[in-house]
Amino acid sequence: MRMKKPEFKISLLNKIKLLPMVPIILALVTACDFFKVKTEEESTAKSPAVASVDDMFLRKSDLDFVTKETNNPSDSTNLAKRYVQSWVKKQLMIKEASQKVAVSKAELDKKLLDYKYALIVYEYEKSYIEKHLDKNVSNEEIKSYYEGNKENFTLKEIIVRANFIKMNKNLSQNKDADQLLNQSNESAKHELRELAIKSAANYFLEDSTWVKFDELISNTPLADNQNKVQLLTRDNPLIKAEDDQFNYYYKILEYKLQDQVPPVEFVKDEISKIIINKRKVNLAESLQNEVYSRAQGNNEFKIYE
Repeated sequence: MRMKKPEFKISLLNKIKLLPMVPIILALVTACDFFKVKTEEESTAKSPAVASVDDMFLRKSDLDFVTKETNNPSDSTNLAKRYVQSWVKKQLMIKEASQKVAVSKAELDKKLLDYKYALIVYEYEKSYIEKHLDKNVSNEEIKSYYEGNKENFTLKEIIVRANFIKMNKNLSQNKDADQLLNQSNESAKHELRELAIKSAANYFLEDSTWVKFDELISNTPLADNQNKVQLLTRDNPLIKAEDDQFNYYYKILEYKLQDQVPPVEFVKDEISKIIINKRKVNLAESLQNEVYSRAQGNNEFKIYE
């Protein structure tokens, strides 16, 4: 029976936890260059140095990958400058750390090897998931998840369904806007949209869409209102405001206050992402189990009691 080398056990499981680690891992792997960079005397045949820290050198040719993505000379120069600053800071931190902290070279090599294995596993699992992942989420799946997890979707801000029109105060159509917003029949909705397109300075007439109230009233006199709950809970659903130049009309159709549960429509995209992420986790688990079962059938490993 053949013995399999010990496997490093970092995967994409539990919400693909390795993803946030990748920049750190890459930085640590790159840090090993600190011990490998040749001295200036050994590198005289290479391109000119653009920065150095002790006997480490960053060369002009090393910046090619940074600047090749842009054809704008100014952007290219700025990118190069930022990269040089970043490189110098990294080398100085490595130098400082190596002087202040005693690190076993054997232990460092082991960790770097572990990170290398982790990256290999990560890339393989990512490729497998991208190939097999179903990104289509049905409305039934969304509603089912919503009903079973409502307590996880408590609102942190006020949301509304509303119609909004901003009109120049000098226009005669202000009276029409006021009247049409107070009607709910289809003919009035059509007239209101026509009026908004022709005369409004700004408008929002997607009355089936839930939006954050703060975003809807941004840059209007209502943004400074300190009691938005009272504003929404009053008997008259039509809210009017004005400044020196404009009139602002809000017809509040429905609202949800902070700490209430939002409607499923408002969290639909968030739920889709959660369901897709769960599928990623399940695919990673399935891949691991498949590899394990295949190896077990081929006697590729042994677990000692």
